[in-house]
Amino acid sequence: MTQTLRGADIVVRTLDRAGHTTIFTLSGNHIMSLFDAAIGSRLDLVHTRHEAAAVHAADAFGRLTGRPGLAMVTGGPGHANATAALMTARAQESPVVLLSGHTETTQLGRGGFQELRQVEMAAPVAKASWMATDAAQLGLDVAKAIRIATSGRPGPVHLSLPSDLLDAEVPEATIAWPAAADFTAQPVALSDPAADAILALIAGAARPLLIAGPQLANRPGRALLARIEAATNVPTCIMESPRGFADATLGAFAELVARCDLIVLLGKALDFTLKFGTAPAVDPTCRFVMVDPEGTILERAGSEKGPLLAFGCVADTNPAGEALIRRATACASSGTRSGAPAGAPSAAPAGASWLQEARSVFADRPRSWETLASQTPDKLHAIEVFRALKPYVERDRDTVLICDGGEFAQWGQSLLSCERRMINGVAGSIGSSLPMALGARLVERVAPVFVVLGDGTFGFHMAEFETAVRRNLPFVAVVGTDARWNAEYNLQVRDYGANRAVGCELTAARYDLVVTALGGHGELVRRPGQMQGAIERALASGKPACINVMIESIPAPTLRRTPQ
Repeated sequence: MTQTLRGADIVVRTLDRAGHTTIFTLSGNHIMSLFDAAIGSRLDLVHTRHEAAAVHAADAFGRLTGRPGLAMVTGGPGHANATAALMTARAQESPVVLLSGHTETTQLGRGGFQELRQVEMAAPVAKASWMATDAAQLGLDVAKAIRIATSGRPGPVHLSLPSDLLDAEVPEATIAWPAAADFTAQPVALSDPAADAILALIAGAARPLLIAGPQLANRPGRALLARIEAATNVPTCIMESPRGFADATLGAFAELVARCDLIVLLGKALDFTLKFGTAPAVDPTCRFVMVDPEGTILERAGSEKGPLLAFGCVADTNPAGEALIRRATACASSGTRSGAPAGAPSAAPAGASWLQEARSVFADRPRSWETLASQTPDKLHAIEVFRALKPYVERDRDTVLICDGGEFAQWGQSLLSCERRMINGVAGSIGSSLPMALGARLVERVAPVFVVLGDGTFGFHMAEFETAVRRNLPFVAVVGTDARWNAEYNLQVRDYGANRAVGCELTAARYDLVVTALGGHGELVRRPGQMQGAIERALASGKPACINVMIESIPAPTLRRTPQ
């Protein structure tokens, strides 16, 4: 008798065999066969309350592990809900695979149940998007999606799975199972001559700066940049915020960039966050070096900068960083200049004084912040919240910190240091942090997971506290409640005048009681002296916790160099 497997079994066994066993999902008609196939497998289906939340949780999983986070949703409206969340992962270069159920192939174009042009919908916010067409090839489709998500510039990939293919019985002899090599791509290395050319340009610059893209906004990435600094004396930083030069994480960054004579972009696109490299934000004579996984990004930069793009090449970000370190170290050991013949005089690398100055700019915070406090009764200044939170975030190196939203979170990004920090990212979309905490807790089982978000942001996915309670995934969310969409309010005041702000008001809701009602732990804070106890009790509860802090409604910090 011929043995057969359903298409759904092929998908599940492919994931199981490859060790991709955590899947964030929300059930629906088109994927019920996948839920059935998961019974008896190693797959852990983490059932969220919204399809976008499943993608955001997968996003956090991908950022922390470097392996693709998997989200699985039903077709039609389920897919539509999930697709919007792909933009955050796309802009933040996070490896995610979205598996969406889909209308039966036999019903396409005939008004099938929840029929939608899913491939076209996901394409603008994904590295690749396609629909499976052969049940026997489903394993290869899944492997291809995982490979694309993690190769080159990481990012989200969408694969639609028609329900008739999932239900189809496939003879085992005809199934095309993927090999281990089908899940990964060979990295594109930076050649030694290219690395030497870059190092020679650095050696000829007085004030170089290396800017990395969001792909390196993780613990291994930060360690790589620290090693590049040590090998080259070139200051490095990561640009991952939609606020660009005004990112509160980077101190008086705008003042530093304006003085640079060479900017090396390592996997960082020349885009709006860099003001496209134009004056007055960047010196009009500043030259650029660009190493990027995508040729189209290089071509775009060449069109923008012309001859000021001194060097550009295609290479994957991490291997390129390693090549720069290796060649810089070799040149230092041999006493030769990068790219010069053996025995040629050594050119001094970028000066240590410039590196020290850049580091001080990144770290500098106004002295006035040490005593800054609220002037409003029963409300805290944002800085008072983060002064209290800082020792809890920084006492454990494995802590995960998630910052989400506008003005309140910017204060947190400016004051809190964490190797495993995640933000809402270049896309500027808010609301991802609570589901991201689910993904983070499934990666980091012991150390604290903290979420920092505003009250507007809290409303997007507050129901995921129920998911966290149900799955026993504790974290501590610190909500700054100023009863306002504060980022939008400040934009309106700036651009249109104080009497033109509209549509920004919220209520001072008891989000702590909402979380308590969902089975978590809630704390209300109105005075600075209450913060420490609230944090201690939230951590000790062992539950998903919300510390609802009533705060003054103030803008995000604007950082300028403190006079010496």
